[in-house]
Amino acid sequence: MKTITLSSAAIKNMFQQLHQNFGGSLSVNVKEHILTLDNELGRGHIRGITFKGGISYLEFDMEFNEDFTLKTGSDENAPICFAYCSAGRIAHSFDNETKKNVLENFQTGILTNASNADNVLYFQKDVRVKTSLIVVRTVAHGDTSKKNGLNYRLQELMLNGKPAENSIYIGSYNLKIADQISQLKAIKQQGIVRSLLIEGLVHMILALEVQQHTDDLKNQENQTGSLNMREMESVREISDFVNNYPERQLSISELCRKSGLSPCKLQEGFKLMHGTTVTDYIREVRILKAEELIKNTDLNISEVVYSIGFTSRSYFSKIFRNKYNCSPKQYKDKQNMVAASL
Repeated sequence: MKTITLSSAAIKNMFQQLHQNFGGSLSVNVKEHILTLDNELGRGHIRGITFKGGISYLEFDMEFNEDFTLKTGSDENAPICFAYCSAGRIAHSFDNETKKNVLENFQTGILTNASNADNVLYFQKDVRVKTSLIVVRTVAHGDTSKKNGLNYRLQELMLNGKPAENSIYIGSYNLKIADQISQLKAIKQQGIVRSLLIEGLVHMILALEVQQHTDDLKNQENQTGSLNMREMESVREISDFVNNYPERQLSISELCRKSGLSPCKLQEGFKLMHGTTVTDYIREVRILKAEELIKNTDLNISEVVYSIGFTSRSYFSKIFRNKYNCSPKQYKDKQNMVAASL
């Protein structure tokens, strides 16, 4: 088993050490660091970025060719780490404890450390792992000068005003977070726009992690609902199918046959992942696709309506107005005016 020890939690220093140990190609864009590997150690990428206020985002999308251990230290005011596993599984222990805590696909985890305690992450050979970590810097215990800051408020919420101890919370399966991480990976913009979009989505993921923790505490006897991991993966695949084919006339019965899920489980999965029903999700996907077509193509409104699966232009106009506060024609006219002024 290969072991690497990182002596610094600062993203810049961390990636320099990872680059020295792993090799690969390291790129830096503003504050975003990306280490890309395709060598004897493994393949994939590790990404990290730091935001103002002491919040960092770290992402592993890796498949190692041998069992691998990553050991990181912490200082006196150890950070709080919010973790999510999008694929595969990852294990964790404190210092050199024999007990390992496992974070599986679609599970959330919140990690706190006693002062100067080490964390050990275990990556299994030949297993593709996608894990995201949001690291929140804490302030000295009893320091109330920063009590209005996000870090201090999160610290008070998670630690209840007490000094941090070695503890890990493994929470429910959550598909909403997977959806946000997918959006994070889909960002194509560069420069300040990219940085702002990443920061916004990281804060959204952090909010969902905190909400998951709150919900689990309220409902400890039914943490994962009635869906298992395979069924949740089916919900994810059906969501992708709806996004890829918005023009198709999709019924609940057809999606149930395609997914192998009962109507109740399919609806429960969409509530977990998207916070809405299957029908409302399909309608939302179509509206977003219609807005994109109106803005970026020469199709007239009727052509847009039928290309995304609606059969009634009046119904489409009604729900479009509810979302964008104007009719499709008014929206297209505004887009044409903007284009003409450029």
